[in-house]
Amino acid sequence: MNTLVGRNNKDRQGAEVVYGAEACHHHCMELFSELGFPKGVLPLKGLEECGRIPETGFVWMKLKSPCEHFFKGTNTKVSYASEVTAYVEKKKMKKMTGVKSKQMLIWVPISEMSIDDPLGEKIYFKTPMGIGKSFPVSAFEEE
Repeated sequence: MNTLVGRNNKDRQGAEVVYGAEACHHHCMELFSELGFPKGVLPLKGLEECGRIPETGFVWMKLKSPCEHFFKGTNTKVSYASEVTAYVEKKKMKKMTGVKSKQMLIWVPISEMSIDDPLGEKIYFKTPMGIGKSFPVSAFEEE
């Protein structure tokens, strides 16, 4: 799915857009904190642009190139496309694009992540097929 935002200026009306690696990293850390997610949940390297449309909750993060990250705490390899998008709300990112997790030699797309348990100690990742897996939130603190 191509992002609706970023192709021309009229698509960006009302968007908060940030450019540059340092500014994007800071923007993402603020977003994760606001949403109640651990800061290391999307360790995107080489961010060039990120943005948000507050009215719809749509966010996007553009990277210089696709990248991978290995989460030691979950023993999971995750792949990020050059553009990651989602619709966000408190403790939930849904309709995600650009994120895949390697499960038993197969790359599986991740379409949603949420923190639903009452104590906020587990984060749940879901595929487009509705299958999911939860991990301790502590496994995604910044490394």
